[in-house]
Amino acid sequence: MKTPQLPLHLLLGLITSLLMVVSLPSYSDSKTTGKFLGAQSTVYPSWFKSSFLEFADDVEEAAEEGKRLAIIFHQDGCPYCNLLIEKNLSQQDIKKLMQTKLDVVELNIWGSREVVSVAGKTYAENDFAKALNIQYTPTVLFFNEEGKVALRLNGYREPSEFKRALEYVTGKHEKTQSYSQYIATNRITKSNETLNTQAFFDKAPYNIALPKAGFDKPLAVFFEQTNCPNCDKFHTVNLAKSDTQSIVKQFKNVQLDMWSDTPVTTPNGETITARKWAEKLSVTYAPSVVFFGKDGQEVIRLEAMFKAFHTASSFDYVLSEAYKTQPSLQNYITERAEHIREQGNDVNLWD
Repeated sequence: MKTPQLPLHLLLGLITSLLMVVSLPSYSDSKTTGKFLGAQSTVYPSWFKSSFLEFADDVEEAAEEGKRLAIIFHQDGCPYCNLLIEKNLSQQDIKKLMQTKLDVVELNIWGSREVVSVAGKTYAENDFAKALNIQYTPTVLFFNEEGKVALRLNGYREPSEFKRALEYVTGKHEKTQSYSQYIATNRITKSNETLNTQAFFDKAPYNIALPKAGFDKPLAVFFEQTNCPNCDKFHTVNLAKSDTQSIVKQFKNVQLDMWSDTPVTTPNGETITARKWAEKLSVTYAPSVVFFGKDGQEVIRLEAMFKAFHTASSFDYVLSEAYKTQPSLQNYITERAEHIREQGNDVNLWD
């Protein structure tokens, strides 16, 4: 007895169907990874110092020429670093001031070149950045003639703010006043005469003394000022994002005018004016956000110009208490970006 055979056209159709089932991707395989946008490559100026990265020698050589040493910490793809070089340093008054008054050295926070600190200790670039707790790029350290840090800028500063910092350092004003005192007498005024308001800000009086049991949520203190375009943009762009707001609303949020005499009781129980507290914390940029954990201890701060993604990531870093196991904010931001992209969502550093 012959075995029944399928017609050829049906057999081919069955084989095709089976192949389609076998090759059909699972849902997880077919999910598209989100795009990574906003990274910028940067070419550093040829007039930067070609250094052996032995910083005690660099400090001494700069002093002999009537200059000071500045170290710029950066990383590949950093759009803020690109802005520093292409926007700030392209302005002739800034460029001239740096070329005539500073020896500038660049370091990559993930690099492996050997460096020797002013104190004589040898590190790889990345370990040196870690030892200095570099959390943001660019970070700029300015050294005096004795090898001490005269000023540190954590994060990108706009040209007018950056030039003011340069004038402070090159004028050696740290010998007579702190940078916060210097900017108090050299304020850059603009147009908005009021602070920006948000529904999630606490109302006065501001008593943020740490309870015995600790805070029930992390604390974010916004130091701002009137006549502050950077503050305006921070509120109308960064804090206007729904995903950012959903994170920020889980904090206890206090907004202070950094130049006011508004009384505030700080986490350590001290009653002080907002102005004095800002000076005590060395707040030198508006807007700055100082983050405190539930134990009342400062975790990190935002004290430069940041776009929405980095703003949200910094809030999330504190809210999730990731800092307890991941001391590097940069590593946390990378991990957070990868997680968002794995969900099929784009990450735009420059949005």
